[in-house]
Amino acid sequence: MPRVALATYQSAPHLAPDDRALIPALARVGIHAEAAVWSDPSVSWESYDAVVIRSCWDYHLRVAEFFSWLDYLESAAVRAWNPPALVRWNADKRYLLDLARRGVPTVPTMIALRGRTRDVEAIAHAEGWRHVVVKPAISASGYETHSLTSPFDDAARDTIARVSSLSHVLVQPFVEEIPRDGELSFTFIDGRFSHATLKRAGSGEFRVQTEHGGSVESTTVDANLVEQAARVLGAIDLPPLYARVDGVVRDGDLLLMELELIEPNVFLSARTGAVDDLAEAIRGRLEV
Repeated sequence: MPRVALATYQSAPHLAPDDRALIPALARVGIHAEAAVWSDPSVSWESYDAVVIRSCWDYHLRVAEFFSWLDYLESAAVRAWNPPALVRWNADKRYLLDLARRGVPTVPTMIALRGRTRDVEAIAHAEGWRHVVVKPAISASGYETHSLTSPFDDAARDTIARVSSLSHVLVQPFVEEIPRDGELSFTFIDGRFSHATLKRAGSGEFRVQTEHGGSVESTTVDANLVEQAARVLGAIDLPPLYARVDGVVRDGDLLLMELELIEPNVFLSARTGAVDDLAEAIRGRLEV
């Protein structure tokens, strides 16, 4: 029986709740799966036939260590999904600039280099963005993501300085559709659309993550929007095992907010059969 590690982090050693059903689903297709903490030095990753990166939700706080772990998997020839090369690219949100160059409609994004705090204000002024969102280029779960109004006061400048001390800074115009309409998430399994969910921010918030009081619900979406989300996957270099395309609808078109390929919650419980589809996709890759 093939053995698969479902990589998680130390705060969820038994996987995130949404991923736990994957273990019995894999057993039903003849695969033994178990949770393994990515940063645990006692784990023998070479003993597994593959590693599926799942709830590694602290990677953005331990970037160098996480990348070293990816390097180790590659050097030991351990199959990993999503592939390390794709994960490295997706870890830095400057990938949005790559996708924009490839023709994907994205939220306008500018970069202020690490430590250059005044550049954030200069970008907002040059672009005419009075209401902006700033976040580290490497971040997850809304970490150090802030909504600021220009001209910036001292408190805003202190916030920018803190974010800028962490990494390069993404500067984007505030997307009004998020607090008004919510953010759509399109889950794809092995390149095929599986289901959609709608995420909404809680009262007084703009971040839609549940960690910040947001909510998630299943939703139906127009086939045209699914096709647009699928085009985002068509713009990347390697086929992902799983992907979540996050965006808002503006004038009938999907505007990409994030392409999640590392450790997203793919909301397997949102559609009956989704977890079995993911198990089958893993089985299919093991057989190649």
